[in-house]
Amino acid sequence: MNIRKVSTTPFNDQKPGTSGLRKRVPVFRQAHYLENFVQAIFDSIEVPQGTTLTLGGDGRYYNREAIQIILKMAAANGFGRVLVGQGGILSTPAASCIIRKYATFGGIILSASHNPGGPDGDFGIKYNTPNGGPAPEKVTEAIFARSKELTEYRILDAPDVALDEMGESDLGGMRVQVIDPVADYAKMMEALFDFGAIRQLLAGGFRLKFDAMHAVTGPYAQEIFVKRLGAPAASVMNAVPLPDFGGGHPDPNLTYAHELVEVLYGADAPDFGAASDGDGDRNMILGQRFFVTPSDSLAILAANAQLAPGYAQGLAGIARSMPTSAAADRVAQALGIPCFETPTGWKFFGNLMDAGEVTLCGEESFGTGSDHVREKDGLWAVLFWLNIVAARKQSVEAIVREHWAKFGRNVYSRHDYEGLPLDAANGVMKHLHDSFATLPGTKMGSYQVQFCDDFSYTDPVDGSVSTGQGVRIGFSDGSRIVFRLSGTGTEGATLRIYLEAYEPDVSKHHLDAQVALAELIEIAASISELRERSGRDQPTVIT
Repeated sequence: MNIRKVSTTPFNDQKPGTSGLRKRVPVFRQAHYLENFVQAIFDSIEVPQGTTLTLGGDGRYYNREAIQIILKMAAANGFGRVLVGQGGILSTPAASCIIRKYATFGGIILSASHNPGGPDGDFGIKYNTPNGGPAPEKVTEAIFARSKELTEYRILDAPDVALDEMGESDLGGMRVQVIDPVADYAKMMEALFDFGAIRQLLAGGFRLKFDAMHAVTGPYAQEIFVKRLGAPAASVMNAVPLPDFGGGHPDPNLTYAHELVEVLYGADAPDFGAASDGDGDRNMILGQRFFVTPSDSLAILAANAQLAPGYAQGLAGIARSMPTSAAADRVAQALGIPCFETPTGWKFFGNLMDAGEVTLCGEESFGTGSDHVREKDGLWAVLFWLNIVAARKQSVEAIVREHWAKFGRNVYSRHDYEGLPLDAANGVMKHLHDSFATLPGTKMGSYQVQFCDDFSYTDPVDGSVSTGQGVRIGFSDGSRIVFRLSGTGTEGATLRIYLEAYEPDVSKHHLDAQVALAELIEIAASISELRERSGRDQPTVIT
């Protein structure tokens, strides 16, 4: 078996976003495209000879083919061992677990997270550093810079590696170890949560329904919920991972997880519903005919953390992304711990966790996690909720409403406008920036603008600065509107509008968020000129 040096020319579009490089499958299948990016990763991280790499993905279309290419390139670039999930499968939080547990030199995760899959769907690749978390900006910038100057990549001429049976094999002197993708992760969950209490809850007639959305968490959910916790097999739906996610959109929200929503809002609904996304790092929590916003979920987990064995010692702090509601801030204040506001992107939580500053963190985009790994973790959040329900012996809705009564309700919603023409989306953001000088002090209905800015963040650990993280319009009563262009799409632009108003009055806590936020929604449309500039009257997704 020989190492080939293949001549290549750079691609100009390999700049990683907030979660790595995401493109359509046909883009990645171009000659040299994937190879160039992988070589840029290996060159940028300066691979020590003989070190170990973690490798796996969410099972979407092109996952297995990409893994074979990366294995052969790893062998040609000096790695001594690769730990790869059986069948090429590793959920993103499980990959972080493996990196940390076995002290590998980071890992490559193949996923486009919650984006659709299939031959014409999306594909993604990202490098996670040895702490288990997504590469920080200085690393992704180095990868992009290297991708623009590549003239060759290195790859081993060798047959494909058998991925479906666990065990070790040799690939040009490099050991390939096919591992159980679930075992280490499940063991970690058992250490964090009271499986005995959850098992007792389920044995007592409490019914759950988990939607794996034909994505990576199917095997994890069957092992944990069914085999270890004793839930009926029918508790897990859409459990078989499919390359095209069964034609669905593996994004656990009220729009795309409609099959689960219909069950939880239907007759004879189970007590608890949850879903996770393509790569297993996001979650949606439902009670009977009741939706828990991700912002509220983070705050409630923090307020009840002592009920879970892994967090009984207390929390060092909480971190949330800027667009996430301030509900967690109120809990942090009550607990006497810090709450950090960061840009969107899980990588910004890594430094805080590594420095011991925070224990829990979360984003409004259905991502919650803790310092047990360095990624958000969908099944972890579901188990945390089940632990709380088992300990408090209350319904999901009762727990949320009791929380609101104590802390007040941060009424919150996100409106996504997907697939906007880039010119229209950029025009909206430019118009908002141009309005900064005139908006403060302006009276808009019952609201008065107090400030507007483009959020910037100085990392308290390493001093790095991130600018241009989202336009904030703050009002005198603490309400706010945030506008942000997403970095996770592959086509057109996705404009997200976040709306938040604080409501301390318990008598108004029953109001639907869209009703309670109606005036702010109209103000957002007026300030941004979104309808005029995009021709869109309604968002694609409301959460």
